[in-house]
Amino acid sequence: MPDRAEIIARYSAVRASTEKLCAPLQTEDYVVQPMTDASPPRWHIAHVTWFFEQFVLGKFVPNYEPFHPQYGFLFNSYYNLVGERTERPKRGFLTRPTVKEIYAFRHEIDVRMRALLETCDGATLAELLPILEVGLNHEQQHQELLVTDIKYILFQTPLYPAYLPSEEFSASKATQSGEWSSYEGGVAEFGHQGNGFAFDNELPRHEQLLRPFQLADDLVSNGQYLEFIEDGAYTRPEFWLSDGWDLANLQGWQAPLYWLQQNDVWRTHTLYGLRDLNLSEPVTHVSYYEADAFARWAGKRLPTEFEWECAVAKRTSKSAECPDTLHPQFSGGDGLHSIGQTWEWTQSSYLPYPGYRPPAGAIGEYNGKFMVNQMVLRGGSVATPAAHSRPTYRNFWHCDKRWQFTGIRLAEDA
Repeated sequence: MPDRAEIIARYSAVRASTEKLCAPLQTEDYVVQPMTDASPPRWHIAHVTWFFEQFVLGKFVPNYEPFHPQYGFLFNSYYNLVGERTERPKRGFLTRPTVKEIYAFRHEIDVRMRALLETCDGATLAELLPILEVGLNHEQQHQELLVTDIKYILFQTPLYPAYLPSEEFSASKATQSGEWSSYEGGVAEFGHQGNGFAFDNELPRHEQLLRPFQLADDLVSNGQYLEFIEDGAYTRPEFWLSDGWDLANLQGWQAPLYWLQQNDVWRTHTLYGLRDLNLSEPVTHVSYYEADAFARWAGKRLPTEFEWECAVAKRTSKSAECPDTLHPQFSGGDGLHSIGQTWEWTQSSYLPYPGYRPPAGAIGEYNGKFMVNQMVLRGGSVATPAAHSRPTYRNFWHCDKRWQFTGIRLAEDA
């Protein structure tokens, strides 16, 4: 078990990272909710704070009194066993508590958490550590959501303001290799091996049988996706799943989210402001339906999550580093390139692994109850905290979602 100083330092570092992400925001940016999926930034910073109050302080501090009796109702997300909550689409309706008051709540809970971590006995510390670790990883998940929600919020104004100064953007010089790698298949083990933290949906480790397959070393580029568009693929139902075809027509999809055509020139909204579309960058902000349609158009398919994990496990070295920017770039290396630049859609439904059992109590609602009607994504994105880009991490979204940094890697049978 790490010592108290290490535990407190880790807690403080994660909490500070959230506030650093919010530093470029103006007060007005904190409060809007332009769609149900994108929560107001102030809700994120309050919710992750409530998590520690609810599941750590409330359990391990005798006779604990909440900071505010109604904050549990305001900032609970989906924990039915904890109690009633504000409906998700209505998070942006709330003007109070103010941003200033939410930060006061956040900082007071930090004081209480540090006091608990400094003074509790060894047995209590050992008991609370697993829940604390879930809370820290939970906050890191919300750090990613903050980045993607902020991008969507700033996209709502035709000013297309930048979240970060444009001079902080550094473009990669890496390009696509155009190569594919072959994998023999067979019986292999998948899932977390027990070293370090993992969410319950990464367990238990188990065997799967794979047929021989091939994966593209590169992600699909903007240029390749533009060819798909220019071939009229958004008007050709033969490439689309039925639900995707209906949705694309209903919502008028003609390109990935954030692509804009101005004076016959394609541009894209980024966290560094509006930029001309770079055809040599990975395509991102596409739904599962679009990813699947592109694969069919290209005569390929999407990989399964197990093919993806198998390929990552066989890499002999990591890909070359990309610039440290919140915008996807290509990187080189052997085997799969550009891991961690965009979440990669797989054709695997989000289901429990054989033998999976959710944890007891409200924490068991974290992952298990969402294992239906969603697809698995792998790899992480430029918005993902580094530790969450591990090979066994299972992200999951509904097929229509586009506001995350989601991209495409093609596969085919060997």
